[in-house]
Amino acid sequence: MNGAELSELPDESEQLRPFVSRLRQAAEEAGGGPAGPPLSDGFLLKFLRARDFDVELSLKLLLNYLRWRRDSPEISSCLSPSSVLGLLHMSYHAVLPQRDHAGSRVLIYRIGQWNTKDWSPYQVFRVSLMTSEIISMETETQRRGLKAIFDLQGWSLGHALQINPSLAKKISCVLSDSFPLKVRGIHLVNEPRFFRPVFAMIRPFLPEKIKQRIHMHGADFHSDLRHFFHPHVLPPEYGGHGPGIDEACQDWTNQLLHFEHILSQIAAHPTVQTLQQRPQTPSGLKSLAAHLTGTEATILQVCTCSV
Repeated sequence: MNGAELSELPDESEQLRPFVSRLRQAAEEAGGGPAGPPLSDGFLLKFLRARDFDVELSLKLLLNYLRWRRDSPEISSCLSPSSVLGLLHMSYHAVLPQRDHAGSRVLIYRIGQWNTKDWSPYQVFRVSLMTSEIISMETETQRRGLKAIFDLQGWSLGHALQINPSLAKKISCVLSDSFPLKVRGIHLVNEPRFFRPVFAMIRPFLPEKIKQRIHMHGADFHSDLRHFFHPHVLPPEYGGHGPGIDEACQDWTNQLLHFEHILSQIAAHPTVQTLQQRPQTPSGLKSLAAHLTGTEATILQVCTCSV
């Protein structure tokens, strides 16, 4: 079986166990993982699926992830949605309820909603990290990856001054080789001319395959986006007929808040597959269970029935 075929198998498949065991052994020999609980199967499968079950590449990705988390405590040590609730309530970020035609998760970031006087770039980046941690536990997202739309309407000189070379490198690392998610596409809309110097700072750190997946659509983006996303996926503000962007942002804010406890566990021990610990979660997680497959969906259904 090739990597793509292996990825389609459920988490509990016997055919996946040798790969999980080999990656666990290689990680332990390399000293990967902080002191604490052992590396769980669910945690390791994220990295295997992200690299099509190539154990050597999966190990490199895992070690990069742990190194990035260790070297970026200003971002990764606090994964609390409550700490950035004011930003989230500004309709800054959404994960759309519908996947695209390829099964990818679709994320939207509205940069103009970020008030640089209230929120540091590290707090803003934390929002992306929290979302990435949650959706990386979805089996279907592990298989199909994500696509992101960055709406740069309202981008100002104040935003540009927040992005220094150090932060640009951290952002590019997450996009390329330090997080167990396949980035299938990055779409920029409403980008002003003076955004380009910031993008030029990030671009050199990106691998060629990511560069090829970046699309700049400008202000007249509605017709262009339809070439990449079906209308039922996108909010009306982006040329579709899905839920409005404010509703989508609020729904995802609620989901992040439901995962507050899980995110705090990840911040403390990023190698734990925390969905398997049956945290005290509200009934709102039933809506997320509809997006999950395999082991995670079963666990969430059990959890939501008990609260």
